[in-house]
Amino acid sequence: MKNILVLCTGNSCRSQIADGYLTLFTEGKAHVYSAGVETHGVNPKAIATMLEDGIDISQNTSNNVEEYLDIDFDFVITVCDNAKERCPYFPTNAKKFHHNFPDPAKAVGTDEEVASEFRRVREMIKSYCREFVERELQEN
Repeated sequence: MKNILVLCTGNSCRSQIADGYLTLFTEGKAHVYSAGVETHGVNPKAIATMLEDGIDISQNTSNNVEEYLDIDFDFVITVCDNAKERCPYFPTNAKKFHHNFPDPAKAVGTDEEVASEFRRVREMIKSYCREFVERELQEN
């Protein structure tokens, strides 16, 4: 079983969305963890956006990356530049991946405009996670 860490700044939106999709797409073949270099709590708009796509992340917690320093990760995925720059050293042979997704929590405008930005980022993360699983966890 592979161990995957998704790392973001506050572990509230992007890493939580990625956690939901990686858990779905790995179909129980990996342990998926998400964390932040800080903890900001799981964003209610991220929860609502994921529920629209049939994934419930409402029981997820916002975790600090230091809680996972003793786990031997196979993959570490940073989903924002800040997390990549601040990512602590992991004494593992983890393959590192990076993709800087926009932060939907910074969206401004009407409720519908903000919701639309959450959906747009969700779809970007969904595609990335699907391709990651197909590429990195395919059966040999």
